[in-house]
Amino acid sequence: MALAIHQLSDADLSQWDEYVLKTPAATFFHRAGWKTVLQRAFGHQPYFLYAEREGEIVGILPLAHNKSLLFGNNLVSTPFCVYGGIVADTDEIAAALRTAACDLAQTLHVDALELRNQHRSAENWPTKSIYATFRRSIDRDPEVNMQAIPSKQRTMIRKGIKNGLVSEPGQDWERIYRIYAESVRNLGTPVFSKNYFSLLRDVFGDTVDTLMITHEGRDVAGVVSFYFRDEVLPYYGGSIAEAREIKGVNDFMYWELMRRSAEQGIQVFDFGRSKEGTGPYRFKQHWGFTPEPLHYEYYLVGADSVPDINPLNPKYQYFIRVWKKLPLPLANTVGPLLAKNLG
Repeated sequence: MALAIHQLSDADLSQWDEYVLKTPAATFFHRAGWKTVLQRAFGHQPYFLYAEREGEIVGILPLAHNKSLLFGNNLVSTPFCVYGGIVADTDEIAAALRTAACDLAQTLHVDALELRNQHRSAENWPTKSIYATFRRSIDRDPEVNMQAIPSKQRTMIRKGIKNGLVSEPGQDWERIYRIYAESVRNLGTPVFSKNYFSLLRDVFGDTVDTLMITHEGRDVAGVVSFYFRDEVLPYYGGSIAEAREIKGVNDFMYWELMRRSAEQGIQVFDFGRSKEGTGPYRFKQHWGFTPEPLHYEYYLVGADSVPDINPLNPKYQYFIRVWKKLPLPLANTVGPLLAKNLG
């Protein structure tokens, strides 16, 4: 039975997503909608490869070409996503998709092909292992989930409750964008465009939503979360500077997301990736989550070494310090021009 490799067309989107939903190794970031989002929000050319046998999809590899003078020229699975890589029914099919991706990387003359794997493959490619993901099962009973959180963080959650914090779920995209834009500026990171968040909402529908945290009627924090199968993935979260004066804001926010998700029957809380040695990494450990190393693999084409595009790279530290001092309106105007290449 012949195996053929194709590029995803709009006519095949539903068939691709049917494969994603039924295949345990696939993630939210393998969904066909990212093809639309990456192209329309950032202008990156998508190359979503799939393997077909007898009219059925038997393997997938979502890719996009991220080319920038500042941040390099790479073919990535998948930009702006924590997971990616090959999902296939057999090793033979995975090998065919990998070969097709390498051929494409050579044709595009990229620096490197990057596969954001959750698990190490059998290939002897260079890897970057500075990231870990944090995932844990949650229970329908909120008290069970509360007791699974170490005592120090439980105390912070209860301080947030005592301080009168309130959570509001929904689709409050203007509100979440204001919070997120200020939060990332304060961290020295360019903000994504409003169009990106609008596309997430339009493409993924009710599998993406927001949770706002208010204090005395004022927005102080918020998080955008993805929902996939029985999982919730808090993905874009932040708080304003004034939130530091209120004890427990971030802990309360993630607790409320966990509590509400569990009530809806969600069984897995995916806290997402963080870099080793950073504050977010330690924060998730303090919540009782165990880090699971991610294995990002690279096929080098024009580059001599693995790309090192992350805030821990010393050459970006000056830029980060300057960005933190920018007036918020200026950061929000210029930020999206830079952020589109930070995937």
